[in-house]
Amino acid sequence: MQPSHPSIAATQGGARTDYRVLRQISTRWLDNDVYGHINNVVYYEFIDTAVNGWLIERCGDVRQLDAIGIVAESSCRFLQGLSFPQAIAAGLRLEKLGTSSVIYQIGIFGGEDLLAAAIGRFVHVYVDAESRRPVAIPEAIRAELADITG
Repeated sequence: MQPSHPSIAATQGGARTDYRVLRQISTRWLDNDVYGHINNVVYYEFIDTAVNGWLIERCGDVRQLDAIGIVAESSCRFLQGLSFPQAIAAGLRLEKLGTSSVIYQIGIFGGEDLLAAAIGRFVHVYVDAESRRPVAIPEAIRAELADITG
């Protein structure tokens, strides 16, 4: 199944080839709502899981760093419905890398679809773990972000 708005998906970061990193996510029975598709709130779980799973995989337990990323903003554009038991791939790329913040773009793809069913935006602001004041992105994380730039 392809997005009902292929022009949006193809021009705004919705092509599978726009993403260097793809993470597989399993859907669950409880993800479907009464209308038979994955409920919109679950897409935010996919987005959060994709970003933080990648960070932990690449950088270790990021919760133990002196600076932690907190979500300052998130959004999602829904282009096509997905449904359990469909396999999901979440593509990651950077929209912007700042001094203390990073903006991720996440493409949510059903199965092997070439165009995204949803496109998410996820803003991490790094803060001191104790004071919660903004600080620079830890070098260990910044170094890994190069893999999803582009």
